[in-house]
Amino acid sequence: MSASPLVTKVPRADRFTMGDLLAEATADIGTRPARLVMTVLGTVLGIGALVATLGFAQTTAGQIARQFDAVAATQVVIAPSSAQTASGTSVATSRLPWDAADRVALLVGVDSAALIGEVDLGTETITAVPVNDPSAPAVAPPPLFGATADLLEAAGGRLATGRMFDTGHNARADRVAVLGERAAERLGINRVDSQPSIFIAGLAYAVIGIFDEAERRADLLDAVVVPMSTARADIALGAAEELLIRIAPGAGQQVAEQAVVALAPDAPDSFDVSAPSSRSELGDSVQADVNIVFLILGGIVLLAGGLGIANVTMLTVMERTPEIGLRRALGSTGRQIAGQFIIESIVIGLLGGLIGASIGVIAVVGVSLAQQWTPIVDPLVAIGGALLGAVVGLVAGGIPARRAARIEPVSALRAG
Repeated sequence: MSASPLVTKVPRADRFTMGDLLAEATADIGTRPARLVMTVLGTVLGIGALVATLGFAQTTAGQIARQFDAVAATQVVIAPSSAQTASGTSVATSRLPWDAADRVALLVGVDSAALIGEVDLGTETITAVPVNDPSAPAVAPPPLFGATADLLEAAGGRLATGRMFDTGHNARADRVAVLGERAAERLGINRVDSQPSIFIAGLAYAVIGIFDEAERRADLLDAVVVPMSTARADIALGAAEELLIRIAPGAGQQVAEQAVVALAPDAPDSFDVSAPSSRSELGDSVQADVNIVFLILGGIVLLAGGLGIANVTMLTVMERTPEIGLRRALGSTGRQIAGQFIIESIVIGLLGGLIGASIGVIAVVGVSLAQQWTPIVDPLVAIGGALLGAVVGLVAGGIPARRAARIEPVSALRAG
């Protein structure tokens, strides 16, 4: 019994491999540089617009949220709880202790704290002249507040001139006052080196400072502020209305929970607490709104880029009809012909996506550096932008590739 001969399979030399397909698809891309530039330009603009849009939206939202958080996310406000009476008026059901600022100042995460309360002057006046002229028209006095020494620090204030009263003034109940910028203008006081005085309920108070900024209590710019103990002794301040606490970023919830316990261990629910959330909703809202507007614009430009790729690919199919017919006559299948043009479109789209994503990232970083912002670009956005260019090329090359696959060899060779 003879042994069967050993049969060795030899690969076919005419087999069209994936490498051959890639070589055929990319061979013609760079032969017409001007056409390639015009074809890629639409995709570059579209992808660049999308990546830059998302980058600018994230950067802008970050900037706005950062500015917002600089005020809101670093402040906790505690006020006495209130209840409605039968007549509809609001009545406080608890009181802030007079040493509330000292109590919460010891908590971790608290930078400064100040107690503040508005004084009801009734028929009394605040004036810069000691003599009351009965013939002068009645003018409503500026608001008067009693506060502890850290008010400006807790309220985000800034002195324009002079100084703020300190704990010594408060302990001695000194008759000193600081004025908000608009209150000082109203009283005709613009400097403190001449030791001006104002008269509150007929008592002389030395003006030692004028502040022109109060981020967390803008109403104080219209007010006169005196030490809390002075307001209690001279003008019978009944109760404090708020405790302003300046905190470290991220400590809002912790300080809010601990502060009410420090103020009233037996009844922590007797106070209303306003504390920042752990995440700024403003940044999310701004980013969503900006994204919607600019994504629409970027989508329109990207659609134009896809149409450009489809148009040029269709033109290439028409120009190469004789070549396609010859390849079909030599044995190339319609699937191979279609694959060649689809891969060519994908490569063009990917090239446009890479360039567009790079331009978008560079634009975000460049503008942010020029404006002294912190650029925020998600790496997934840049990578996704490049891949999106390839997807656009795939979709745009689908119809031309299908048309090329349907070309009959006889009619193509006859047309050539």
